[in-house]
Amino acid sequence: MRTLDAMEISQKGKGNWAIFNVPLETVHAAAAEWEQALAGVSRPWLCWNVSDRWCMLQQRLVQEVGWTPVVGFDPRSGPPTVLPGSILIDFNAHFGFEVMFPLFPMEFAFLFAERLGFWHSDLLCRLDVMHKLAEIFESLPDGSACAVHDLGGRRNLLNFRKHRYWELVGCTTKSASRSQFEHGAGWWRYFDHHPNCPDEKERRRRARYYYDHGVGVMYWKRKYGGKMVGISEKWVAEGHCTSINNKSYKPVNLSGVTLKGAEIDINFNIEEVAKHLGIGHLLT
Repeated sequence: MRTLDAMEISQKGKGNWAIFNVPLETVHAAAAEWEQALAGVSRPWLCWNVSDRWCMLQQRLVQEVGWTPVVGFDPRSGPPTVLPGSILIDFNAHFGFEVMFPLFPMEFAFLFAERLGFWHSDLLCRLDVMHKLAEIFESLPDGSACAVHDLGGRRNLLNFRKHRYWELVGCTTKSASRSQFEHGAGWWRYFDHHPNCPDEKERRRRARYYYDHGVGVMYWKRKYGGKMVGISEKWVAEGHCTSINNKSYKPVNLSGVTLKGAEIDINFNIEEVAKHLGIGHLLT
């Protein structure tokens, strides 16, 4: 058996079936604790900390629309300030990964939540958009999910193997998440390596698809009849604080690993972004 190199090890908590070798029993044990932490919470919305002020503002936005912020965090950033009414969960406690993305617990949502909202750490929204998203999330019947429909730009309109659902913002329900896992077609990269991929013939078929997050969810919809509601990226694009919206974006990395929190703080002024979106009153 070959030894995983440093780059592969750093990828294990990002959601990558090609290198994931943690026993699923360990995941189940961890998820039992997550479920206990969310007992009685009907509308949890995952907020992933990479920068304290951004996470606090996300928590306030989620609370404004009547949902409960569930605060996870990248171990490189540590836990943020947790507002009253929010719930902190150390999703990495059982694993000790160097890096963890929210996609890690999202893949196993069926183990700990009846439904779970989620969004990127670098996304902020106007309050009317938040209310619209919350309405969609709450209206999802069990067995359905929603996320941003991503075709990969005009050059990939006809390249169906690159189409995916993007986790920029969305929500899943318990039965949808379970169905994705049982079919081996969920949020993680390289879904051809999923332990529930039926056989080698199917594995070869999946290997022809794009490797990235959410391609498996699109596959679940198309091949297995999964119920997905598309969210327009246009609704949220103006508050997506990423290199896509900043031509002078300065990347920050350490030993080849991107430091997302530092990038947000360097490239975007949270006061200006919040003022533009009409949510400056939620800042402290």
